[in-house]
Order: sequence, then structure tokens, then C-alpha cells
Amino acid sequence: MSGRVPSVAAFAFVSVAPAALLIWGAANGGWTIWAGFLWMAVAAPLADTIIARGFGDVEDGARFPGANALLVVLAIIHLDLLVGTLRAFANDWLSGLERVALFLGAGMWFGQVSNSFAHELIHRRSRGLFRLGAAVYVSLLFGHHVSAHRLVHHVHVATDGDPNSARKGESFWRFFPRAWFGSFKAGLMAERKRAASSGRLNPYVFWLGGAVLCMVLVWSIFGPRATLDYLLLCLYAQMQLMLSDYVQHYGLRRARDDGRPEPVGPRHSWDAPHPFSSLAMVNAPRHSDHHAHPGREYPVLRLGAEKRPMLPYSLPVMGAIAMVPPLWRRVMDRRVLRMN
Repeated sequence: MSGRVPSVAAFAFVSVAPAALLIWGAANGGWTIWAGFLWMAVAAPLADTIIARGFGDVEDGARFPGANALLVVLAIIHLDLLVGTLRAFANDWLSGLERVALFLGAGMWFGQVSNSFAHELIHRRSRGLFRLGAAVYVSLLFGHHVSAHRLVHHVHVATDGDPNSARKGESFWRFFPRAWFGSFKAGLMAERKRAASSGRLNPYVFWLGGAVLCMVLVWSIFGPRATLDYLLLCLYAQMQLMLSDYVQHYGLRRARDDGRPEPVGPRHSWDAPHPFSSLAMVNAPRHSDHHAHPGREYPVLRLGAEKRPMLPYSLPVMGAIAMVPPLWRRVMDRRVLRMN
């Protein structure tokens, strides 16, 4: 790893730049759509593959005063890109190929960048920041992830009790529906228990009600054609979110001690410290440290010196490989055997 530690400005540039290109392209068409799409689909994965070496860990006590402000800015950009994309889909100023490039480019940004910063926000203690992260997930029709991720995934990760921890030999195409519906159900059960003990309203009312409200607003403002595009865009973004869970926990299992799983440690998540995706995804690929310290802000997430599972390529590249199960198993299964 390099000894240099990235600033918040570096995170901001790499995460914001492709969205800015896509927003401009959605409004005007032309080369900026292709630039944003190629940034997400080709340039960023290629840069990670060529550079490969990650950044260093921060020193104890390091401060990043603009870290949360960037998350808020990214949430605003998320809404701008979502509305701009739907507006472009509802009208006819883009060619057929431009529509495809915008769909794929915006979908990758939502699935990789929006998911990562919203994930950061729902782990914040600030009620306002938490609600902002939840709103981002609701806008992608994936509000239940707010409950399932915190109450199920973080508690039961790397065990059969977590729907989002893929088993060795399980293809992504089997994992996706099982994990989607399993996490929805497990999150609902966890929230029902909390609601029964505290007397508060089950947040699934907001997750489902918010999804319905989003679809009604899109239909009312942009029409049925854009509503179908919206549903497909959300599905595409959700698949990428689930791909990240699939890749980051594939095949890893916590040992059991007296019938209980061992504490969560570095060996229960796959890390991918590649620099470009780490900046774009606000250090989400440093996944094992996040599980060990869920409240730790993204600039100070560590790789540490101890041995931990490392992916051979960046998280987006591994996600692409995971969509071809024979290739995925050839790359990963022997690595899983070495770690378990």
C-alpha cells in the first residue's frame, strides 16, 4: 500500500465527476453522456487494474471535517441525477444509443456510489444524516435495506442467519432473489420485534409507503414510459448493491464456539483496496474494518497489518466476474478454501 492518505477533496472529485458528466448529458445529450458512461464502465475499472495498490491507513486521531458534508452533497447530486435521467427518458431529445448509455451510466453510479454514501449515512448517529441516507435508498425502491443491513447483516454476517452472506458455490443468480426476499423478511421481523418492545411505528411503513409515493410522483410528473424506466433503473441499481454484498462475503463463514458464532473479524469480509473504486465508493471496499467498526467514518477505515481476505481485482471488476458463475468459481473458490 502507498503511504499517502486521500483527502476528502479526492473522494469528492472521483465520486462527483462522472455524475456531473451524466447530469449534463441527460439535459443536453452528446459526448458528456458517453464520457460519464465510459468513466464508470471502462476508465475507473481500468485505472484500478493498472494501479492496483491501495492507499495507506490514517494515523490515530486524524480528522476529516468535511467528510459528512461530502455525503450530503452526494445525496443532492443523487437526486439531481435521478430526476435528470427520468426527465430525459420522458422526452425525445436523446438518441436510442444515448438513452442506453445514460441508463447504464446512471445505473452504475446509483448502484456503486449512491449505495456507498447512503450506506455511510445510515450508520451515522445524527438523525438527520440517517434519514437522508434512508431517503436515498427509498428513492431506489430499496428502503428495507436500511433495516436489514443494520439489524440483520451486521449481526449475522458470515452465518446462515444472514441472507446477504453468499455461500460457497452459490451463483449470484441464485443469491440475488434469495437474498433480496430473505433480507426483506428478516428486516421486517427484526423491526417488528423492536416496534413491539418500544411501541414505535415500524419503519417498514416508511420504506413501503415511500416507494409507492416515489412511483406515484414519477408517474404524475414524467408519465408511464419514464415510470417503467424508473423501475428498471432501480432494479439495475439494486442488483449492483446485492453484487457488492455477494462479492464482499462470498463463502466466508464464522466458526462456532459453544454453539455461537465467533466475533466478527477481518477474516469475514473480502477487502478490495484499489484506489479509484475506493475513492468513488467512499472506502466501502475496506469492508472488514467497517464490520468491525460500523460507526467509523469512511476516510479512517483501515486495512491493517493482519492477514485478511483480499480480492484479486477491484470491487466493480469482481462484480462483473460474478455475473459469469463458472468464471467466478474458478477465480474465487480456491481462495475461499484458503481462508476457511
